[in-house]
Amino acid sequence: MFEIIVAGGWLMLPIVACSIAALAICGNRLLVLRPGLITPPGLLAEVWELTQSGNMTAERLSAIRGASPLGRIIIAGLNNSRHGRDIMKESIQEEASHVIHDLERFLNPLGTIAAITPLLGLLGTVIGMIKVFMEIMVQGTGNASILAGGISEALITTAAGLSVAIPALVMHRYFQRRIDTLVLTMEQESIKLVEAIHGDREVDIQ
Repeated sequence: MFEIIVAGGWLMLPIVACSIAALAICGNRLLVLRPGLITPPGLLAEVWELTQSGNMTAERLSAIRGASPLGRIIIAGLNNSRHGRDIMKESIQEEASHVIHDLERFLNPLGTIAAITPLLGLLGTVIGMIKVFMEIMVQGTGNASILAGGISEALITTAAGLSVAIPALVMHRYFQRRIDTLVLTMEQESIKLVEAIHGDREVDIQ
């Protein structure tokens, strides 16, 4: 592996750095973006039961808020429920915007890595071919080993760039889809809370 990196030239260094960064981001997001951590099942029912029974203390509010992003949104709405339906919805939307921003952390760098690594590989291809033509100008076409070295450098950087970019792009799309699903779940839970407190119909809190 080290020999391949050396053969690819100095442009292999930023490509390898991008691959390490992409692995770190993917590992972090796989740990963070777990449905059980973002939208714990039964949380809304627990909050509703505590509220209805009068057992919702300041300590429990703080604990629920700090336990999950969904808890942050629910408690934000609950704290402003006495101000009316519209204020409650606005507070939920405001908190949700912060939650979504946190969920999307590091996705822009991952998308950037997916975009620039093929360009780095292409740059390596261009540099390798320039070396080939310069050697042809100096020595002619008789020295096959030197020509093969330049072509090899061009191919290695291209392959390395694509090898990093393709998984990074796949994971970026995967995380975006997972975030969309989590946001939809949080939106549905928030609507249930608003309807239960200010709505004119019964809402199944589960």
